[in-house]
Amino acid sequence: MWFAEVVAGSGAVAGTRSRKAKVEALAGLLRALEADEIEPAVAWLAGEPRQGRLGTGWRTLLALRVAPSTTPKLEVTEVDAALDRLATTTGQGSARRRAELLTGLWSAATQDEQHFLLRLLTGELRQGALEGVLTEAVAAAAGTPPDLTRRALMLSGSLPVTARAALTLGSRALEAFRLEVGRGLRPMLASPAESLDTALAELGGAANTTVEYKLDGARIQVHRDGDDIRVFTRSLRDITAKVPELVQLAKELNCRSVVLDGESLALTDDGRPRPFQESMSNASSGLLRPKFFDCLHLDGTDLLDAPLRERLDALQKCAGEHRMPGLVSPTGEDAAALLDRAIGEGHEGVMVKALDAPYAAGRRGRSWQKVKPVHTLDLVVLAVEWGYGRRTGKLSNIHLGARDPDGGSPVMVGKTFKGMTDQLLEWQTREFKEHALSDDGHVVTLPPEFVVEIELDGVQASTRYPGGVALRFARVQRYRPDKTPAEADTIDAVRALLP
Repeated sequence: MWFAEVVAGSGAVAGTRSRKAKVEALAGLLRALEADEIEPAVAWLAGEPRQGRLGTGWRTLLALRVAPSTTPKLEVTEVDAALDRLATTTGQGSARRRAELLTGLWSAATQDEQHFLLRLLTGELRQGALEGVLTEAVAAAAGTPPDLTRRALMLSGSLPVTARAALTLGSRALEAFRLEVGRGLRPMLASPAESLDTALAELGGAANTTVEYKLDGARIQVHRDGDDIRVFTRSLRDITAKVPELVQLAKELNCRSVVLDGESLALTDDGRPRPFQESMSNASSGLLRPKFFDCLHLDGTDLLDAPLRERLDALQKCAGEHRMPGLVSPTGEDAAALLDRAIGEGHEGVMVKALDAPYAAGRRGRSWQKVKPVHTLDLVVLAVEWGYGRRTGKLSNIHLGARDPDGGSPVMVGKTFKGMTDQLLEWQTREFKEHALSDDGHVVTLPPEFVVEIELDGVQASTRYPGGVALRFARVQRYRPDKTPAEADTIDAVRALLP
């Protein structure tokens, strides 16, 4: 397939708001791919090269200034091979060789192809919101059941790999995917709850739930197969080499093989949580203290489809001393007391989970609900304004967008400059200048890759922003380097907060 056909397909998807039209356009494109074209093309359509980050920034690519080809010359496999060479070019003289590789690729690309490559290699396409639509398109193109396709994605951790299996071998290949100890799988996600009482009621009453601390930590997934240990982040990045204390802890667990889901928290000397950023950055400091809240595999038995009640029994058996503080089948009064205690100890709140629910990896369902004393949303930074007064010379007021669940660009819902410390302003100015797409002297536009947690008092209907809703009294809590734009809250979640 010509690379130009993938670029045109991506443009057609971006040009419609209809989820059905997006799925149909993508499915038609996927059906036309040869087997060795599936993984690179699906990765590009999802917004990221198959090779991952390639270390090419905006300044490098904009400096190329290579005249585009007037006709399509590139095939999908040629572009993928060029990116392979780019990814493996390191060492002395690599800067020159990488520039030569990029110049050769750019000179063979049409203007539309150059623009697509620029956005692909700098992360502007990596919104992730298209993944759900693309997964539906894979199922439609392959004729495989959507639920089976989603489950295979959950277990493989890779949409390109799942797509190739579905499109070449069909349902039989998807059914063969299993939880594999040592290979990260998509983590189950929680939905926000209005209150503790509403969460307990929705999940069938306190007796049918477990209520646990919600820590302000970094999500981790720990795999052990004998002496082989792997630790993954929520985005499935392998951080094993950076967390020797977690590796040692896993080796001491009472089991032969296990997959645990939990959070790792950095603690002060008196046992209180350090800021989230320290949990993310102190990977090799010895400060990390894990708390596990789920067990997905134990000694040869997969537990994904088992009810949470059974998974907690397995967790207690192999890692009881490292279990997340909480109560199983509490009374309403005890659940409320646990929430008060969690907040009093400096944590975010509590999680309320249905004891009869399986582990729905990669899904944000209602069987896990998070209860916090204030509203927070994870939103995407779209742009930032230069400050004035004491903030002159600093990038200050950020423009905030919610994820479009149908794969479109993030939908703007407000701005804020509140809650920013001097340290955060320094970081924000330095980081955003490096990633700026444009700067008109007032507003700096950014690729949609920075996720920020915003605390707010609520939302209100508004004609000012395209989503018809605006944030009230929004303030910055923290940036979320552990989250991708695909994990940001949707515009539907924002609208759900309307009175």
